[in-house]
Amino acid sequence: MLKTLESLGDLRGKRVIVRADLNVPLDGTAITDDGRIRAALPTLSRLVEAGARVVVISHLGRPKGAPEDRYSLRPVVGRLGELLGQDVAFATDTVGQSAREVVAGLADGQVAVLENLRFNPGETAKDEADRLAFARELAELGDAFVSDGFGVVHRKQASVYELAQLLPAAAGELVGTEVAALRKVTEEPARPFVVILGGSKVSDKLGVIESLLAKADRILIGGGMAFTFLKAQGHEIGTSLLDGEQLETVKGYIAQAESAGVELVVPTDAVVAPAFAADAPATVVAADAIPADQMGLDIGPASTELFASKIADAETVFWNGPMGVFEFDAFAGGTRGVAAALADAPGYTVVGGGDSAAAVRILGFDESKFSHISTGGGASLELIEGKSLPGISILEEDTK
Repeated sequence: MLKTLESLGDLRGKRVIVRADLNVPLDGTAITDDGRIRAALPTLSRLVEAGARVVVISHLGRPKGAPEDRYSLRPVVGRLGELLGQDVAFATDTVGQSAREVVAGLADGQVAVLENLRFNPGETAKDEADRLAFARELAELGDAFVSDGFGVVHRKQASVYELAQLLPAAAGELVGTEVAALRKVTEEPARPFVVILGGSKVSDKLGVIESLLAKADRILIGGGMAFTFLKAQGHEIGTSLLDGEQLETVKGYIAQAESAGVELVVPTDAVVAPAFAADAPATVVAADAIPADQMGLDIGPASTELFASKIADAETVFWNGPMGVFEFDAFAGGTRGVAAALADAPGYTVVGGGDSAAAVRILGFDESKFSHISTGGGASLELIEGKSLPGISILEEDTK
């Protein structure tokens, strides 16, 4: 069992450090998708109402352990304040003078955001001593710690793992919801249990395929990774994406699925183009007749209908990875069709974060039509795979 906010007792007047995931996509300083900020609101609002002095920490992007203007969390602060309905203070560093002054100036029920954690090399250091040293500096700013950045709980990082060892720690609302939703999918799923996997490479999902072959009733394969499956079946795939090093592994998966009675569904047609470009001329061809000079950029309309039919009677569905290059309108049909089938499905439907979650929002779907939309692609896959996640295990009741 995860430690919950209740385990921290009365938080009025206490400085509570919240590890959120505010790693939102930016166009310059404009936020293009505020989903992760909104996902942080239940925990932050609850702490505000409890009278805590809330210190929010997060990363954004992949800075190399030093400040970079393009990765500043400053644009996030305004939007967070709008959603919380109060001014949010901002510290221009993480553990320096600005952070200490901003935290010291907080009153009960007020919120501050500290600058990007990854501007400090200790956050992601491989050396445990370096991470611990940075975590100790962070811990000086708080009386308690709440882990609510699900997108990073699979990483052993200072603000995720070591900080939880230094302060009284608990899982936030988001992390609790994510773990419950994903365990519902893997531990005792209502059947039929259908898994939809997309994205570019088979190698990104080896562990999850291996795990789900023992659990799922049907596995639908789309996206760029589908072409490695088609190649493994002996089909020519033109210039489509091929994960050549995994061909023998994929052949093994196909045989394993057949032996286990798992229905493995690959596209029957594809939308192809001569180049990877939004304005490339799109053509629909049979999956076993892709021309040598064309690349597959989406599953085709017949495949979309086939996949929808395999989803329609599912009692549990887990989807991770788009069916094609949904950012280009000509190649968004497969992803749109699968999302629509999930939205209409009567069973328990989980969108496994990452590009799938982004697609749901970008393509304009009502998020309430899905049982759960995860905020963490990598974390959700590792949890589905059955791995122990450092940022979760450290919050379990029996770890301290």
